[in-house]
Amino acid sequence: METKTKLGIALAGLGKYATEQLIPALRLTKHCQLAGLVSSDDEKKQKWKQECGLKEDSLYGYDDFDRIADNPDIDIVYIVLPNAMHAEYCIRAARAGKHIICEKPLAMNVEECYRIREAVSEAQVRFSMGYRLHFDPFNREMMRLGQDEVFGPVRKMELLDSMDIGTESPWRIDRERAGGGPLLNNGIYCIQAALYIKGKLPVAVEARFAPVTNPGLFKEVEEGLIWTMFFEDGATAQCETSYSKNQNLMRAEGTEGWFELNPGYEYGGLTGRTSSGSMDLKPVNQQALQMDDFAHCIMTDGETRVPIEMGIRDMKIAEAIYAAAKSGERVALHLEEFGGLPEF
Repeated sequence: METKTKLGIALAGLGKYATEQLIPALRLTKHCQLAGLVSSDDEKKQKWKQECGLKEDSLYGYDDFDRIADNPDIDIVYIVLPNAMHAEYCIRAARAGKHIICEKPLAMNVEECYRIREAVSEAQVRFSMGYRLHFDPFNREMMRLGQDEVFGPVRKMELLDSMDIGTESPWRIDRERAGGGPLLNNGIYCIQAALYIKGKLPVAVEARFAPVTNPGLFKEVEEGLIWTMFFEDGATAQCETSYSKNQNLMRAEGTEGWFELNPGYEYGGLTGRTSSGSMDLKPVNQQALQMDDFAHCIMTDGETRVPIEMGIRDMKIAEAIYAAAKSGERVALHLEEFGGLPEF
């Protein structure tokens, strides 16, 4: 059998992220290429089929998705669907024998996360979270500065990631489809930044819901959340996420200086500074590096730096944040099983 030089990726979902970020990124990748599309929108499929030079038999709907098992050109399914569909299509992709990338959050709740992991294990396929910032040089510099204690041990972090959604993404404010509000979308980046800057797992969280300024829009999910993550050595991460304002700050203060990205979570245009000067780093296409890394891992039997366990861990933390906000009390975290993840 001829060894592939590029693995084929099918995009399950043709929303803005798939069409405006992933498809352009797949024109830059070295180890993978676009090989299929999954959508209920026939017009979209035909449009992108023509633009990307795909074959008719590489197009799938949700009803006939399982036919993907018979397509040898597709090695990886990238789940870019509303959150409520993540578990079903991760599991169906695994049972079809395809490797999987899944956008955040991994699922609607921790129970679904474990069901996905079981299906992946039973099918013996590979799995990667769609955590693009782990491949971004500015974010990797924040990891290095924090974990190597270049400015001394990190004592305090300020992590803000919010976007004013207006009425652009109605599914994101539908609890049945999204599972939650900005915490499960933007807020996960704050959770991750705290962990990969500090290089440690938090031991507790406190949280409160932000005041609702638009009750007509935010009937089912939170408009915003403010929370604190506590670490065993006394360090803290002050975090905020919202759907009614724009914020994009990742800042850490050590005992001997500070370092920050502003903006820190965007697809491009990141800017970094430290108490010693600016970060002189070359920007990259985050999504291209992320997908290439996973394809290379599959081809070389390597380990992804963003495994499924990371998605499970982040959902556990998110659930604890919601519990703390609802109860008004500090919630302890027991995350010892995740201590060996690649970001530490």
